[in-house]
Amino acid sequence: MSTKDGRDTRARDIFGAFLRLGLTAFGGPIAHIGYLRHEFVTRRGWLDEVRFARLLALCQFLPGPASSQLGFAIGLHRAGLRGALAAFAGFTLPSALLMLAFAWLAPRLDGGPGSAAIHGLKLVAVAVVAHGVLGMARTLLPDARHALVAVLAAALVLVVASPWMQLGVVAIGAVLGWLMLRPSARPANAPDNSVAPGGARLAALAFAALLAVAFLVPVSGGPSLVAIGAAFVRAGALVFGGGHVVLPLLEASMVAPGWLDADTFLAGYGAAQAVPGPMFTLSAYLGAQVGGPVGALVALLGIFLPGFLLLWAVLPSWDRVAAMPRARRAVAGVNAAVVGLLAAALVDPLWMQGVGDWRDAVIAAVGFTILLAGRAPLWTVAWCVLASVGVGLAVA
Repeated sequence: MSTKDGRDTRARDIFGAFLRLGLTAFGGPIAHIGYLRHEFVTRRGWLDEVRFARLLALCQFLPGPASSQLGFAIGLHRAGLRGALAAFAGFTLPSALLMLAFAWLAPRLDGGPGSAAIHGLKLVAVAVVAHGVLGMARTLLPDARHALVAVLAAALVLVVASPWMQLGVVAIGAVLGWLMLRPSARPANAPDNSVAPGGARLAALAFAALLAVAFLVPVSGGPSLVAIGAAFVRAGALVFGGGHVVLPLLEASMVAPGWLDADTFLAGYGAAQAVPGPMFTLSAYLGAQVGGPVGALVALLGIFLPGFLLLWAVLPSWDRVAAMPRARRAVAGVNAAVVGLLAAALVDPLWMQGVGDWRDAVIAAVGFTILLAGRAPLWTVAWCVLASVGVGLAVA
């Protein structure tokens, strides 16, 4: 057990909680935010809605994998560096191992029970994200102006089909919040002191040094371990929005120099859509293709490390900035925009790609109702949905 501030939470408990999400969190980075909120705000109470929203706003602003950074920050909040590393390992390990085993698993996932399971977990993601949208809207959209920012954000993301629009609506939300929203109440919880100022400065220096070395390594040439690490560091440090936005950077690093052919690259991208956890674990597959198991590890660490270092460097200052009235207005706008982002993700791709007919809609609605009642854990919802999909296939 842990105290209310969670400072005595064991790393193995954090690892177990994130491992469960790493095994079941389908739906992409925006959907993962819904899973993280349900697990650590609603179910476990490891942090309150205000801190979750502040951490989420920071992760949306920084380059790197937003959902993985958010998990890293939650682990850091609970148990310092050990908790952050446990959160990263638990959330990332399942999909990384699956991507390494893709060549053997792909035929078995082509039709039959494998496809049914993936389809069912997509419906779980629909239910979880719908529940997350409702819960965050209740807390983060206290009046019509906040709701207007959320609606505008959702509309822009749905109309302008560009991954960069996600970053754009976050910036628009900050500007609109600063101009038109009332400042949110000063956070009642104490600032997060899990990162000391000295540690933050060291993280900033490490990030700058890592990026400088990565850009000094020639882009051309063979896929040595140093070149692999540099390529994935550059991708992890420069991508805003995470998820699919990283694909052009990785393709330029892997296909253009002739390390991989386009078909092999796209096969890995397709597999990344079929596994739970962060899509950045595509790096494990790509690294293994050009450098074996060691190459996979180098690529995996290379793509995640810059975002984690930058988060560690900025987190103490972010808490101080978030306490300022003008900054709180901007953060309130960002939070409203994030609700809109989550709502847009619920429509497309989750609903559009996950719900095929009225039976899928009913199954997703039942899962949402179970979550709304608050009487069943997420794994129970997942098994109910998978059983419903299995029965539906059996009688089809």
